Amino acid sequence: MSELSVERFCQIAEQIENEVGRVIVGQAEVVRPVLVSILAGGHVLLEGVPGLGKTMLIRTLGQALELKFSRIQFTPDLMPSDILGTEILTDQDGRRSFQFRPGPLFANLVLADEINRATPKTQSALLEAMQEGSVTVAQQTYRLEEPFFVMATQNPLEMEGTYPLPEAQLDRFFFKVNVNLPDVGEMAEILERTTGKDTPAAGRAASGADIVQMRELARTVPVASHVREYIAKLVLATHPENLHASPLVQKYVRYGASPRGGQALMLGAKVTALLAGRYNVAFEDIQAVALPALRHRLLLNFDGLAEGVNPDSVITELLGALPM
Repeated sequence: MSELSVERFCQIAEQIENEVGRVIVGQAEVVRPVLVSILAGGHVLLEGVPGLGKTMLIRTLGQALELKFSRIQFTPDLMPSDILGTEILTDQDGRRSFQFRPGPLFANLVLADEINRATPKTQSALLEAMQEGSVTVAQQTYRLEEPFFVMATQNPLEMEGTYPLPEAQLDRFFFKVNVNLPDVGEMAEILERTTGKDTPAAGRAASGADIVQMRELARTVPVASHVREYIAKLVLATHPENLHASPLVQKYVRYGASPRGGQALMLGAKVTALLAGRYNVAFEDIQAVALPALRHRLLLNFDGLAEGVNPDSVITELLGALPM
């Protein structure tokens, strides 16, 4: 078991959420999944219309966590070398040689803002970094400093000038979190905070070493065999040909979640259990992370796309139909 205790884990997580709450109003259903993903060591894709605070949330997390923060604004003319870095010709004592200059990807917390505005070639530059934690340039591999997280945002409305993320890249995101409009009370509080003289800011709540320790503790949380089997059945039931597939899965899904979806469910449930003060995973922990872990891993068929089926409704029905 890690040197970090469950009580200390909860205390640090609460401090992070409190600091984020000083800037971000409400949005608990967004802040908690993002925090779970960070503590599990995964990357997050935030999707929502402009103006809902997606970029602000990630910037605030960068303030609350003592990590090296970097922002990349994705545009159609962005090249892979603009992200990864490039080799430049240097002259030292009359001898010329190539020297690698790291790009903005060499940070702990990377904000990939409006990631779907970049071309597929540039998007693919993130694949190795997100999966392997390394970058290869000119046949030379460079390791990224731990912890390493990619927090990406995308706008679901504007289709012109955007490039949908390929399935291989979507699958590398631990969670996909939908950012929705605030209610009346939250909207009033946002207006109060953002139009006054003082601008709120988050203080330091945790260091990189704390995050690494918390991630190590999460991986030691035991999962009973019948709970682990439920996760396996849930992932396989997202495929229409599976015996346990629900009616909506059979009707609207072309291809279901990959084993990475099961890994996200398992690790997300472990972190959720720790945040509740428990050192064991329960069924409710799995159901709490099922939507963000699986919604971007369901590929709808033609009927599902034509009828505008929401993957969340498919997953919700599957959770109700699959016996625990």
